[in-house]
Amino acid sequence: MYNASQLLEKINAFIAALDYNRPPVGLYEPVEYTLALGGKRIRPVLMLMAYNLYKEEVDDILFPAAAIETYHNYTLLHDDLMDKADLRRGNPTVHKKWDENTAILSGDVMSIESYKLIAKAPAEVLPEALELFSKTAAEVCEGQQYDMDFEDLECVPMSDYLKMIGLKTAVLIACAAKMGALIAGASAQDCDLLYRYGYDLGLAFQIADDWLDTYADPEVFGKAIGGDIVNNKKSWLMTRAFEKAEDRREELIAAMAMPVGTEEEKEAKIQTVKAIYDDLNIGEEAKAEITRLHSRAMEHAAGLGLKPEAYALLENYAKKLIGRTK
Repeated sequence: MYNASQLLEKINAFIAALDYNRPPVGLYEPVEYTLALGGKRIRPVLMLMAYNLYKEEVDDILFPAAAIETYHNYTLLHDDLMDKADLRRGNPTVHKKWDENTAILSGDVMSIESYKLIAKAPAEVLPEALELFSKTAAEVCEGQQYDMDFEDLECVPMSDYLKMIGLKTAVLIACAAKMGALIAGASAQDCDLLYRYGYDLGLAFQIADDWLDTYADPEVFGKAIGGDIVNNKKSWLMTRAFEKAEDRREELIAAMAMPVGTEEEKEAKIQTVKAIYDDLNIGEEAKAEITRLHSRAMEHAAGLGLKPEAYALLENYAKKLIGRTK
């Protein structure tokens, strides 16, 4: 079986070979730029890994794996624009390097390219693969809309937050895991277990991302710290803080209302909210929730009845994803 590093090498080489050097340059150059930024390729590596649990030759599904990554990167172009983010993986976001219209249009063509790539899945599973991919793509948009809706609310229940990240983040990771098994010809039960594994892993990954946005080293994280706080995003940390705030609720509301017109004001707001998080032990609670979800994901993986070395691959991959918070 291939390990995660070998699968990453395969998908990176495949994506790098995709040809976007075509006119109009203003449309395709940002696509090439975005895909060249790399990243951990979490979704396509997981898809290849799931496939490799059942079949050896992972090269057979590199096109569908690239589809998952292309669609994910399309969402990043639009997310960065909506969030007014300056950096992605340590580099200028597309709307900063070019402009907002470019981010919209190049993102649109990436979405189309992802469907062209998924259409290269084996003919015998193509209808199911397209149905799964299309359902997931719509769910990601639904999650983004909930995320935007939450910006106008003072606070949201944790159940609503978890529903939002389930749609915005977890379903695409779950889709990748299930897609790999589906194309490999795995049983419906195994496909479902891998979907559940990916879903819980996706929840843990997003909560870890929320934690990192406040507590990570920006040089390691690859983007500015505190963006969620500046934009009043309903992160896991903010949601949990409102659950626990009680007599400090007004203090938290006042902190969220702090001005962010200058860099100094942004930093003041970040430090004020972070101090409240620290007093409420929110950061440590987030890490405990990440660990709990990781354990639940591995319970689903255990139901697959895999050989020890195959189970270890899924376990190590999950640990690697949430290990960013340690």
